[in-house]
Amino acid sequence: MGVRLSPVTTDFLQSAPLRIVVTQRLGASREALFRELTQDASTWPQWWHEVSRAAYTGPGPYGVGAGRAVSLRGGVRFVESVLVWDEPERFVYRIEETNVPGAHAWMEEWLLTPGQGEGTTLRFTMAIEGHAALELPLQAVRPMVMRSIRRAMRRLEARAQQAG
Repeated sequence: MGVRLSPVTTDFLQSAPLRIVVTQRLGASREALFRELTQDASTWPQWWHEVSRAAYTGPGPYGVGAGRAVSLRGGVRFVESVLVWDEPERFVYRIEETNVPGAHAWMEEWLLTPGQGEGTTLRFTMAIEGHAALELPLQAVRPMVMRSIRRAMRRLEARAQQAG
C-alpha cells in the first residue's frame, strides 16, 4: 500500500513538528458525538466529505487495537490503529501505513469535553512528522484543512443531534 510509519505514542500529539488543532463548541452531547465518531466508521464520508471510504478492518466490538482503513478523495489511503477509546471523552488513532510521500509519523485525536450548559467542546488534533516536502505544503494549506475540519464537525454535530 505504501510506507509504514513510526509507531509513535500519544506523547506525539504534543511533540509533533506539525500540529493542526481545531476546537469547536457543538450543541450535541459528548455521548452522541462519540457514538458517531466510533460506532460505524463507514459513516465518516457522510459528515467529512474529504473522506471517500472508511471501515473497521476486523470484527467488532471495536475499541483499543481496532484497525481502520480510510481513503480520501484524490487517492490518499491510510491504515490506522485505535490507541485510545475512552468513551465519551477521547478517541485517538495512529496512522500505521499510508501512500502519502514523505510521511514519517501521523496521529489524530478527538477530545470531547463538557461545554457550558448542554453541549460539547470538541477538539481535533492532527499531529504529523515528515520530510519538508510534506510539512511545508501542509503548512501552506493549513487554513483550508482547518475549514474542512470545522465543516466536518458541524455535519458530525447535525448527525449526532438527529441520532439523539
